[in-house]
Amino acid sequence: MATGVLPQATVEDVLAQLAALEDPKIRAVNERHGDDHGVNLTKLRAVAKTLRTDHALAGRLWETGDTAARLVAILISRPKEYSANELDAMLRDARVPKVHDWLVGYVVKKNPHVEELRVAWFADPDPVVASAGWALTSDRVAKTPEGIDLDALLDLVEAQMTDAPDRLQWAMNECLATIGIHHPEHRARALDIGERLEVLKDYPTPPGCTSPFAPIWIREMVRRQG
Repeated sequence: MATGVLPQATVEDVLAQLAALEDPKIRAVNERHGDDHGVNLTKLRAVAKTLRTDHALAGRLWETGDTAARLVAILISRPKEYSANELDAMLRDARVPKVHDWLVGYVVKKNPHVEELRVAWFADPDPVVASAGWALTSDRVAKTPEGIDLDALLDLVEAQMTDAPDRLQWAMNECLATIGIHHPEHRARALDIGERLEVLKDYPTPPGCTSPFAPIWIREMVRRQG
């Protein structure tokens, strides 16, 4: 008999399989980044693959509040079926960084309400919610910048990024780099802002990876573009 979760799996079935995959060493590493689960993500994705798309089960898994279960829920949901209100509530409840990132990247970006949510979240007083707005704005800057005031974005980065809370600062820094990478006419200013603010200048970067320090990030990506 093939192993794995059956397509008709219940929430209890999925939670049991995730519990069996729990690895204390992985949990220890994840918890240093604010993610309270210990499941290898490749194995977690394999669990989701056996379930296939199941929007109803995704909703029930999300309601458990369990981080690994929520990651599976994101992978098996139908992004286009969520209302704007549902996604807003989910994002505000998604305080774990990996859940937050996957929800924005795998669900919100594919939802028909993405622009409405981007605008609403961008100016939200909650910095974690605002970071989602900035992440979606970075996506617009890179792919569909029409209607985005890049000078105004750079003004905000210049004025606010240094003192922004960590996750919002990271998202603002990504937007700064994205502007510099994709918009040559704004590159000099983006580089100047990055050099002066020095945000993430000393961020530890593993060998072979690009530093998140915006000036290094911008120059390296532009170099790769040839």
